[in-house]
Amino acid sequence: MKPLLVVDAANVVGSVPDGWWRDRFGAAERLRDALAGRSGTEDVVLVVEGKARGVPSVDGVRVVPAEHSGDDKIVEVVRTEGAGRPVTVVTADRELRRRVTELGAEVAGPTSVPRR
Repeated sequence: MKPLLVVDAANVVGSVPDGWWRDRFGAAERLRDALAGRSGTEDVVLVVEGKARGVPSVDGVRVVPAEHSGDDKIVEVVRTEGAGRPVTVVTADRELRRRVTELGAEVAGPTSVPRR
């Protein structure tokens, strides 16, 4: 079973002040496309919320919309899909990092994933 990479889209997009706030949907699409270029050695899940909901999945990246809390959706993905395999969650959110490490996930900061 492949390792699981779960990316907190809002947190990663928001980590660089590049005008993402003018086009949240487009920023999430660009992040998704950058993630799609990864080697394919892991399952990649991009959790989106707010105005980024509706970004479609592409080959190599499954996009999961959070209807309410993005953090809660990330915890749910880790809990339901992470059993029995390595899981890494990409976020800088301290509380989310605490929650997912309690479930056995590793954490990485936003700079660990490509933005373009």
